[in-house]
Amino acid sequence: QVQLVESGGGLVQAGGSMRLACAASRTIASINTLGWYRQAPGKERELVAVMTSGGSTTYADSVKGRFVISGDSGFNMVSLQMTSLKAEDTAVYYCAAASKPWASLAAEYEYWGQGTQVTVSS
Repeated sequence: QVQLVESGGGLVQAGGSMRLACAASRTIASINTLGWYRQAPGKERELVAVMTSGGSTTYADSVKGRFVISGDSGFNMVSLQMTSLKAEDTAVYYCAAASKPWASLAAEYEYWGQGTQVTVSS
């Protein structure tokens, strides 16, 4: 069974930076989309950033200009570089992988990581 394992979460002050990484336990054939989601307490899971194997990316309006998603050449690892962090970025962050060429809905992702907590102190 394939596992996605996130790393890099923790506590950071507002205005700081943090990098999250997600690696697959083995090569996932036919994965074409990698994404990052987050879920804050009492809120729905929301899309943060998406990257396709073709290199297309999209971001939630709330993180545009502050977060950057990137992947390795084999598309087995995805990172999320977060800068200018705000208290409202506090959430559990999940990486996800989908076989569809484009996936923006959580239900479209077949594989999920266990989540990593990001806490931004104000």
